Amino acid sequence: MKRRWALLAMTLALAGCGVAETGASAGAAAESAAQQAAQARAAQDQVHQQIDAAYREAAEQRRAADADGQ
Repeated sequence: MKRRWALLAMTLALAGCGVAETGASAGAAAESAAQQAAQARAAQDQVHQQIDAAYREAAEQRRAADADGQ
């Protein structure tokens, strides 16, 4: 009977180590995903700013062309 309890205790201890490691791995993966999402948002914001700047530049060129044509 003592042998069964010892075997059960050892099995639970080893299983607990695996669970803790899995939890740590999941936490690291979640942190990495959050960092990637933040980087993606920053890249998206930068692209939007570049598009806006291109629109403004095109509008200025049209105004200049209209002014030259008159």
